[in-house]
Amino acid sequence: MGRLVMKFGGTSVADVAHIRNVARHVAREVKRGHEVAVVVSAMAGTTDRLVGWCREAATMHDAREYDAVVASGEQVTAGLLAIVLQEMGIPARSWQGWQVPVLTDGVHGAARIAEIGADELRKRMEQGQVAVVAGFQGIGPGRRITTLGRGGSDTSAVALAAALEARCDIYTDVDGVYTSDPRIVDTARKLKRISYEEMLELASLGAKVLQSRSVELGMVYRVPLQVRSSFEPPDSPNQNREDGTGPGTLVCDEDEIVEQQVVSGITYSKDEAQISLRRVKDKPGVSAGIFGPLAEAEISVDMIVQNISGDGQTANLTFTLANKDLDRAIEVLEREKAKIGYGEMSHATGGAKVSVIGIGMRSHAGVAAKMFKALAERGINIRAITTSEIKISVLIDAAYTELAVRALHSAYGLDAG
Repeated sequence: MGRLVMKFGGTSVADVAHIRNVARHVAREVKRGHEVAVVVSAMAGTTDRLVGWCREAATMHDAREYDAVVASGEQVTAGLLAIVLQEMGIPARSWQGWQVPVLTDGVHGAARIAEIGADELRKRMEQGQVAVVAGFQGIGPGRRITTLGRGGSDTSAVALAAALEARCDIYTDVDGVYTSDPRIVDTARKLKRISYEEMLELASLGAKVLQSRSVELGMVYRVPLQVRSSFEPPDSPNQNREDGTGPGTLVCDEDEIVEQQVVSGITYSKDEAQISLRRVKDKPGVSAGIFGPLAEAEISVDMIVQNISGDGQTANLTFTLANKDLDRAIEVLEREKAKIGYGEMSHATGGAKVSVIGIGMRSHAGVAAKMFKALAERGINIRAITTSEIKISVLIDAAYTELAVRALHSAYGLDAG
């Protein structure tokens, strides 16, 4: 049938009973004739516990030893799944990142994959052996274990699929990608297909189905990604469809989507803070003076709004960032005040970013107007706006988040039924 990489997250491998369920999913694909590699995360809660132990041992711990500790969670899962598969009569062995090898840079705790040498693994798969690979980990310069950061198992799986020229099925606790969060929009619909670009925007703007780095890799190497649920019975009719696509959502190239909707999804993020700098000197280089030090402090900013102040000589500048970064950003800007040359700084929390996403925006007018009208009709004030070719985002008061998402979902005709 072909080569397949199956990835299972922490909730899917939460205990041995869950791992047995995962093994049945794997067995189904082996029976269909696929050459299978499985990438696993640590059991739910394990990584947090390991991180806690590192912090308890020493507040300022060695990042290299931190990686050696936290990478062990995936090692346990990989070994257990291999044992269960062997008990079922399926040839299987576990692989650690260094054994594949997954070669990374030396940025411990947030390493990036440089190369995957999958020749031996591919040979074993061709001989009928299931490869169970510990996600999230690799090996860096000096032969030290590295980890890829939160969500790194998704990245491991997609990178491995690219190296193996395989399809990648991401199994999670949801059964696909929806037009919005089903927890607040009960009329949200599951999408059969979504483009890489749309999925990347959704992932970066608050949707937690896929990690954004994994989507980037999928888009660059054109790896077909499929989001599926590990909690649907492995032997259900949906899981055995003849086309092999299963019941989830396929993330693919835009050209593979026959009917493109103007808007594919509505997403939101409630952890938005806002900083405003008033009477900033209006001269070349001032923006670099503001955002350069923030970037050096690894603080990401999003919406940026600048306008000329009343005196015509200075400007007012407002931008958004994550709540968790607010205190550090204020500290950086106060330290750089003399160099930047601004009059005063104010800040606010309690904001939410609501975004409308769709590749159909490229060829349809009036998408923004419909958004603004829908929000205005419900008395929702917009603090800031930012746009891209396939996205419009607005900053609003967090108290109105759910109302805004539901209103926009209806306005763009995304409601089910």
